[in-house]
Amino acid sequence: MAALTPASPAPASTVPASTAPAVAPVKTARRPRYWRGVVLTVAGLYFLTPLISSFVFTVHVPNQGLTFAAYSGILSADGFTESLFLSLSLAAATIALALLLVVPALVAVRLGPPRLRAVVEIVCMLPLVVPPIALVTGIATVLRWGPDHFSRTPLYQTFLAVQNESFPVVLVLAYTVLALPFVHRSLDAGLRAVDVPTLVEAARNCGAGRLYVILRVILPNLRSSLAGASFLTLALVLGEYTVASLLGFRPFAVWIVSVSGAEARMSVAVSLLSLLITWALLLVLSRAGTGSAAAVPAAAPTPVPGKE
Repeated sequence: MAALTPASPAPASTVPASTAPAVAPVKTARRPRYWRGVVLTVAGLYFLTPLISSFVFTVHVPNQGLTFAAYSGILSADGFTESLFLSLSLAAATIALALLLVVPALVAVRLGPPRLRAVVEIVCMLPLVVPPIALVTGIATVLRWGPDHFSRTPLYQTFLAVQNESFPVVLVLAYTVLALPFVHRSLDAGLRAVDVPTLVEAARNCGAGRLYVILRVILPNLRSSLAGASFLTLALVLGEYTVASLLGFRPFAVWIVSVSGAEARMSVAVSLLSLLITWALLLVLSRAGTGSAAAVPAAAPTPVPGKE
């Protein structure tokens, strides 16, 4: 009887999955974003218009037409070479001192208690709160007060040495303080992207010393941050006027202002030249900070020779 029972037909509503019609994806049309071009155009005009106007002022003399006398006389101007080399020397010394202070401090903070990070950050950010005029007033007071009280001690020669006009060390110390916020921010951002405890532990297990760890393990991973901090410090030193002027020194920025009264066009021409020098040094530092990724140790360093 079961064999004679007809099978119940499949429901008419059941449709094989293979025969179901495919749903076409909905294509969303991309809207043209004209605002990007507008923003870039406005920003370009904002930055380029003053530069172009300054260049026209230096080469166009009323009733004389075009002349490049403002540029041809720069190298022969009195004090140009000395002031430029002085500012570059101060910038190099400031960069070295700032990195020497901040890099070990931030690495130690990464390896130490987390609560110390806030203390180091507050100390490095203080120059943003204290205006440069207040800083230079305090420095000038100390420099005047020191020789009167230490004239019969060896410190008297120290006060004279830090104020040497050929290379004023006091400006290096002042610029280092002013550059601390920028150096700290740049290096702190780089260290946040690096697992410092793991790298240090791996290097120590391979027998590396502390100095070797910093120079060959930590610093190669901070190339971009080091280049950024160096450029910000360089721009700060080349453009700083208040501290150097009030202390009586004559680096590049002070020299530009001093010649502006007699040679206005040359002063503007030198300002444009300083921008070109800063941009050129920025490119050099950028190339130095964007080395090949293969040269940067990503994990554990190579063992130190002679140590297993």
